[in-house]
Amino acid sequence: MTEPLLLTATQISTFDGPRLLTKASGFFFARGKRLYLVTSRHVVLDEPSAHRPDRIEIELHVDNVNLTRSTGFSVLLYREGKSIWRQGEDSGGDIDVAVIELDRAALPSSANVRAFAPGNLQASLDDIEVGSSLLVVGFPLGFHDTLHHMPVVRQATIASSFGVRFQGQGYFLTDARTHRGTSGAPVVMRAAASGRNHGELPWKLLGVHSARMDMLTRDRQQDESLGLNCAWYADILLTLTDDEGVAGPAAAPSNQPPNPGDGAANTRLP
Repeated sequence: MTEPLLLTATQISTFDGPRLLTKASGFFFARGKRLYLVTSRHVVLDEPSAHRPDRIEIELHVDNVNLTRSTGFSVLLYREGKSIWRQGEDSGGDIDVAVIELDRAALPSSANVRAFAPGNLQASLDDIEVGSSLLVVGFPLGFHDTLHHMPVVRQATIASSFGVRFQGQGYFLTDARTHRGTSGAPVVMRAAASGRNHGELPWKLLGVHSARMDMLTRDRQQDESLGLNCAWYADILLTLTDDEGVAGPAAAPSNQPPNPGDGAANTRLP
């Protein structure tokens, strides 16, 4: 039997017309009856590298028993010239997280999707200690089980004070071996048995993996890479999936835990 955690993640392929651009990671987040795809914002648009895909494709399992059966599901990133994803910003600047609402009616009727929910978010920042063990579920360099279409899991630990915005940004650091293609992967911790009811996903969704962190002053011949990574706090998903007062394809309501550092982020429809 496959762990439900592995079915929360999906590989994302970005395209410019018919041309494949990049591979990345993403995961599903549900709020009420709405279903969202979550990934890094730079997966759908990255101005510095002129990365401007016009659509993405995700892979969906379509059989609850036979995991070798899957299908591609294409999502256009622009509608009438406007982008469909939602992103956020706070006092530290842009947040490298994007959410795209998926039309459940357009998904295959047999789609086997597992999604995190608000109940999987960490309510108390004081409960997470530096050095705690984490998992990063994704597709490093596009690598995965190509027969069963499943992601792989990397071990990680929390490398900075959880709940403190590292260098004033809305992320914390993880210590893990990561690669290109992992951007947008969920960063999770096993939920305590005595904690809240997390349903079939006994995991706390702590962050969204963004990128590796390194020092520009590092001597690349003498010094190894730091091996540290940025993970944006996952509670931004409550802001990005809250439809109150925001027009466009996204969202629904719920109670929000405190956003680390300085409170709620602002939602932007780019």
